[in-house]
Amino acid sequence: MIGRLTGKVIEKNPPVLVIDVQGVGYEVEVPMNTFFSLPDLQETLTLFTHMIVREDAQFLCGFISDEERRLFRTLIKVNGVGAKLALSILSSISAQEFARCVNENDTKALIQLPGIGKKTAERLIIEVRDKLKDWLPASLPTQNNIQQPVAQQDETAEATSALIALGYKPQEASMMVQQALADSVDDTISSGELIRAALKNKATV
Repeated sequence: MIGRLTGKVIEKNPPVLVIDVQGVGYEVEVPMNTFFSLPDLQETLTLFTHMIVREDAQFLCGFISDEERRLFRTLIKVNGVGAKLALSILSSISAQEFARCVNENDTKALIQLPGIGKKTAERLIIEVRDKLKDWLPASLPTQNNIQQPVAQQDETAEATSALIALGYKPQEASMMVQQALADSVDDTISSGELIRAALKNKATV
């Protein structure tokens, strides 16, 4: 199993990046919170990884911190939550805020996340609360460069849910919204503006 990679970032195609480790290029799928904290191309990066092995595929998931990987590993043990959904969750909310939602039984916030319905939100709270309360959020470092204010997180989640309702896949909708956020010059942007910007970007691709 591959648990960690250190090498140069040679490609960025969200949510996938390629890391050159002594001449071998590893494709790694990362949540958007990790993607937006990556260094520039040709810069050295260390990622904590988790290898998914299935009958039809093998792929690496990468995380900027061991704590983020631990949360991912906790999520994929929940019935009905696979690797893709876990990555989507970590793309849409910080680990600290996710832990708060779980510990405070905030199902309303959880069901705003892409791919999370009421039953899944309730299952997450029941199955992971005891596993998170001892080490989240206190032990997780705050990533100021990617942390959104709570109000903006609400707008982001609402925009993502709206795009999913329009027929986009959860991961694609999250990526569209995150790109719209990255392109914005404002510190805060409404869900409506995010949706319009995301759709405009999609139309120009």
